[in-house]
Order: sequence, then C-alpha cells, then structure tokens
Amino acid sequence: METTFEHEPVLMDSVLTLLAPVPGGVYCDATVGGGGHAERVLEACAPDGRLLGIDRDPEAVTAARARLARFGDRVSIRHGRFSQIEGLLAEAGVKSVDGLLVDLGVSSPQLDHARRGFSFMRVGPLDMRMDPTDGETAATLLARLSEDELADLIFRFGGERLARPIARSIKAMEAAGSLETTSDLAVAVRRVAGRKAKGDIDPATRTFQAIRIAVNCELEELSSLLDLLPEPLAVGGRVVVISFHSLEDRLVKKRFDGLASPCSCPRDMPVCSCPPPSVEHVTRRFVRVTAAEAGANPRARSARARAVRRIR
Repeated sequence: METTFEHEPVLMDSVLTLLAPVPGGVYCDATVGGGGHAERVLEACAPDGRLLGIDRDPEAVTAARARLARFGDRVSIRHGRFSQIEGLLAEAGVKSVDGLLVDLGVSSPQLDHARRGFSFMRVGPLDMRMDPTDGETAATLLARLSEDELADLIFRFGGERLARPIARSIKAMEAAGSLETTSDLAVAVRRVAGRKAKGDIDPATRTFQAIRIAVNCELEELSSLLDLLPEPLAVGGRVVVISFHSLEDRLVKKRFDGLASPCSCPRDMPVCSCPPPSVEHVTRRFVRVTAAEAGANPRARSARARAVRRIR
C-alpha cells in the first residue's frame, strides 16, 4: 500500500550548520522533495527569510507546497530541474541566494511507490523517471541500447564487474518478450549475479542504480549545475551538496576544489596569472551521517555533504 510523499531528510543538523541560514536571507532548496530540509531552513531564517524550492518530481512539488504552506509568501515552490536554476530564480524575482542546498539521489517515495518503477523490491513498470512527465522510461532506454552499450552503462554508472553477462541476460529476456516489470529486470540480473545479498547490498542494486542514473541524466544535470557556480550565490553565500555515491561526490569535489584553488601555473612560474579563488571551503573533506542517524535511517548511510562559501 502506497503512503503519501514522505521523505526523511538526511544530515539535517549538519545541513543547517553548513548552510548557516539567518533572518532576512534568501535560500534555494534545489531538490526540495517533501520539504523537510526547507522547513527547517525557513524556521531558521524567520521572520523574514525567503526560500525557493525546486524539484523535478511533480509529486514532490505538491507535497512541499502543502507542507510549507504555513510560511505563506516567504516560500515559493517551482517544478523544474536544478540545472535550470538561473531561469527559475529569475522567474521568482531572485537575483542571488545566500544559500543553495542540493540533496542528490532518489527519494524514499520514489523507491516506495511501486508505480514509479525504481525498486527491485516491488513489482512496477520499468519507468524510473524522477519526472514522470518528461523523458524516456527505463523500458525505452533498455530497448534502445545495444548489449554492448548497456554493459558499458552498467559498468560506468553502477561499478558492476558482471556488467557484460548481466547486459546479455537483460537483452535475452527482452528478446523473449519477458522483460516488462522491475521484477523481471531483477530476475535478469540475479540469473547472473545470484540471489543472495552480499552484506546489505542486493545483487540487483548496482544495475538498477546505473539505469536510473542514465534515465534521469543525473550526472549531466549535476555537471550543468556545478558549471554555473558560484554565479547563483551572493558574496558570502554558501552551497551545500549531499551526494550518495562516488560518481556524484567526485564531480562535486573536483568543482569545489577548482573554484577554491584555481591556480594552474607551472611550479617555476614566477608570478601567478590565474584568477583568484571565488570560493573557500566550508568543509575540508566531507561530512557523513552519525552512527545514530545511519541506524535510524539506513538509506542515509552513504550520504556525504560538502560545502563552499563564495568570497568574491
């Protein structure tokens, strides 16, 4: 039985510390989800701080509007992708923000609602779109890719060492007309990788992750947002990014390091001609969830947050 759009926000206390919201500030939660992080930010920047919430999932937009309605005109929620942040900020009449939060990955309702087609634990359509109104489904993607292309995708986005035999198994089931649901896809993977979970990781996890990332163009979306930085931020503004796997975190770290240390001069260059840094690190490494939070919310275990502050 499906529940309402309820999502347990991760690293809540750390997010508030890193984002440092203050009264009168302007903030953007670019993955607003059910509104959990946004609610706390709005409380922290009361009585006159404002927040723009963005989400590509229409169900999240509806849920966030309902949850945050009590804040009145201090909050505005928009349907869109975070790579479109410049246009969405302009539509909302916002020139720059004092804090930007991006919580990457999939939300609990997307996993828990079988009709969304994200989970190998529930029988659903091969969809996996974060925005069910836009883009190709997982079924369309799988039908379009050749066996070699699918294997490359599963290896690149899932780190799955059995990518080639798994891709062969998936395409064989597709050719036989027996690849119609998420359960069918899980069967195709487990025929190769086995049925037994290794630790807490189901054999189908990496393949489902890889296909979901490809369906939603997640890394391309993240790269597009990172390329915009630090422009959406006011001087002194902070951006906090929560990632859930190494592919995301690597992109975030590289961009943050590049903005904070832009010098590329040879060692023997007498005078540096590179532009000065535009940001400074708020976190030197990354912030992880506590053991208590990981125990209470297993889906938060891999979460890590990085933050920078614009200085010019």
